[in-house]
Amino acid sequence: MIKVLLVDDHALIRKGIRMLIETFPNISFQGEADEGEEAISLAHRLKPDVILMDLSMPNGLDGFSATKEIREQLQSTKIIILTMYDEEAYVKKAIEVQAHGYLLKKSQGRDLSEAITTVHNGKPYYKTSIPAEQIKKWWTQKDLTSKVHNSILTDREKEIVRLTMLGFSNKEMSIKLHISPKTVENHKARIMQKLNLSNKHELIKYGINNKYLELTL
Repeated sequence: MIKVLLVDDHALIRKGIRMLIETFPNISFQGEADEGEEAISLAHRLKPDVILMDLSMPNGLDGFSATKEIREQLQSTKIIILTMYDEEAYVKKAIEVQAHGYLLKKSQGRDLSEAITTVHNGKPYYKTSIPAEQIKKWWTQKDLTSKVHNSILTDREKEIVRLTMLGFSNKEMSIKLHISPKTVENHKARIMQKLNLSNKHELIKYGINNKYLELTL
């Protein structure tokens, strides 16, 4: 049996995925966590074979950070990013932190079973809208990282852009950054003004183009 740990901050999504996993004959559901730090703790305690990792988890470490730590500490555990994000920047970041798999939440149940089995057998499983040839090319590159373009934004403003890309709300950002929601709003207003942007979609696109997911501030 393949032991699986599920990490997602939405209880209903965890319940649905758990029910699905329990229908797979060769896979055993071992536990669940709602944020990255808890995921790391459970991973050490349960020693799962595979972890299904969400990216946007406002109350602790995001999925990329948690994946990086677990990969460094538990090399035998395989990690599949399970997310709604299908953009190039997110997939490249997953490869950079050495996630073994990448699957969209809109995928079919058989895809999830196949992903878990594939990574457990030592092979990568990335199923997105990006061509497999391109993903393979990224895997073979020695250095996927590059510096964020010179920017007129402050470090705090850059972090706000990164958290926006990861789906954090203003309230969630305020808790994570230890500032008030009003201060977050003020930062966002200044960012939009500095970059001459008009909406959240344009801000996320700017962040993707300038590799803000790679920031470590």
